[in-house]
Amino acid sequence: MTTDIISKHAIIGRAPAEIYMMFSDMRNFVQFIPADKREGIRADFDNIYANVQGFDLGVTVAARQPYSRIDFKDNGGPFPFSMSLFFSATPEADPAKTDFHIELSAELNIMMKMLLGSKLQDALNKVVDGLQAVSEGRMPEGVSAEDIEKYKSEFGL
Repeated sequence: MTTDIISKHAIIGRAPAEIYMMFSDMRNFVQFIPADKREGIRADFDNIYANVQGFDLGVTVAARQPYSRIDFKDNGGPFPFSMSLFFSATPEADPAKTDFHIELSAELNIMMKMLLGSKLQDALNKVVDGLQAVSEGRMPEGVSAEDIEKYKSEFGL
């Protein structure tokens, strides 16, 4: 059974090209994973692979439409899915801002849908909220200033 989930929309305080470039290279995702959790994670420009709680997971970039959309698909995991990130001009046509949202389509049986459906919706919305917060110079919910300092020192920033 296909489950489609659409995140909320948010206005991100960065140009579409900036956000697109951040998400277009799968190697960029590794830096957001705590250092103690990176063992077994491999990434190249188009793919990221990990072993999480005994499950081999992989995500591949399926298509890129520069500065407007990136499509991802599963490349191994507990269920088939695809996900798209959308970067659109804002209604005010401000070139320094982006209307951003995520769409996820997953093949979930009834039990998985009951267990994961609302959690997937919440996760997508948290990603959107976090990106919006960072673009406005605020800390995303659940991230402290100490966490930021730790990541800065890990990456030599």
